[in-house]
Amino acid sequence: MLTLRSRVGALALSVLVVLPLAGFSLTGEPECEKYDEASGECLVTVPAPAPSDPPPGDTTDPAPGDGGGGAAEPCVNFLDEVKPCTDGDSWWSNELNCYISETMYDFPKGHPIWEGNTTGAIYDCYDPDIIGTRMGTFWSQNPPAGPAAPPDPRVLAQEALAKMNLRAPKIGIAPKDEAGSVGLVGLPVWMWVADAGARTWGPNTTSASAGGHTVTATGTVDKVVWTMGDGNKVTCTAKGTPFTPDLGVRKSPDCGHTYSTMGEYTVTATAHWTVAWSGMGQSGEIPMTLDRSTTIRIGEAQAVKTG
Repeated sequence: MLTLRSRVGALALSVLVVLPLAGFSLTGEPECEKYDEASGECLVTVPAPAPSDPPPGDTTDPAPGDGGGGAAEPCVNFLDEVKPCTDGDSWWSNELNCYISETMYDFPKGHPIWEGNTTGAIYDCYDPDIIGTRMGTFWSQNPPAGPAAPPDPRVLAQEALAKMNLRAPKIGIAPKDEAGSVGLVGLPVWMWVADAGARTWGPNTTSASAGGHTVTATGTVDKVVWTMGDGNKVTCTAKGTPFTPDLGVRKSPDCGHTYSTMGEYTVTATAHWTVAWSGMGQSGEIPMTLDRSTTIRIGEAQAVKTG
């Protein structure tokens, strides 16, 4: 394994990518198994796609699913004649005995060739050595396998996500987490994202490519859930409004809380992201969360009797 802090290359192995997030997956809730203690970033293993083009002069490629390890499968037709594994952006399929590529024709989703499906893609099957070239057009949910098949679009979506370098939001809160700053029971507390930008709030759009194919992903924050440390959670769909002293004693217009007892409270802001991706005739979403914590102090006003 390799530890990288940049774009994952098209390597035929699994690569450890440093992501500043609590984890991600293509399905289910994201989790983080290991953190970088120094930066607070999450270390996530991302499988890199196998090379899609053979070395110069080579007519073989890794067999489907073998990830570059093990025996290479030759590209041959039904007469056992060796064929180049790629022809431009197309790849040879031993099973279908032709080159495969996404079709050049625009078939609407209601066309019978889609077989009632709305996902996947339409592919052409052709062999330039045969008169007429195009031998058939068909629908498939995933790119048909072959020695030089294109990369998995979900892997490219993961690469695009890694390139975003997303981070947990910096907490803005009043009272502040600093000496001498104390809130009072019954008075409003204001919360906001102090550094809202592409990496902490979105939208953030990046792309990843391999073998002439591209997947584009866009990440945005849907909400920030503030865990206030007193058993309450506050969900804010807005960034929040920064507090300034001239605002006086009033509630935040979009993201605030009030404590009923004095004490020291750990406040955690959890940003919920949705990263939507599309490309190669497919699309999907990657849910993920990023969080950061701070501590505030709440006191109680005391009446002082004089005289």
